[in-house]
Amino acid sequence: MADASDIQGTVFKNGSATLLARVVGDDGAAVTQAEIAQADYTVYLLDQDDPDAGTAVTGHANVVVSVASLIQDSLQVDSVWDVDQTGYNFKHVLDVSANQAFAVAGRTYRIAFRLSPVSGQAILVRFRVHAI
Repeated sequence: MADASDIQGTVFKNGSATLLARVVGDDGAAVTQAEIAQADYTVYLLDQDDPDAGTAVTGHANVVVSVASLIQDSLQVDSVWDVDQTGYNFKHVLDVSANQAFAVAGRTYRIAFRLSPVSGQAILVRFRVHAI
């Protein structure tokens, strides 16, 4: 079993973020669209003194995301993926056109996705980014 960890990154203040991951199920195989019933995310501004505490960012709390736009049925290797040659199956470009997600430079944010499978336990995909 792989250890759980946040995917680290850096974002520009008031910018967007392209979030990529390889998401696997409890069988170790990459998840597919048919396996996920629903997906949503929340962006949290983390407390500087308590990294477990965070405040949901306005306009980015419990946002439902189309599974078809989030999960690819095959692993992708292209110019945006530089982690390895295996690829990713999770991609989300954070929409900041109506509400900024990263409004404070010098602070850390957590973007937490909850993937609800057709059956079984929820899958969490988390990113921790520092705004510059």
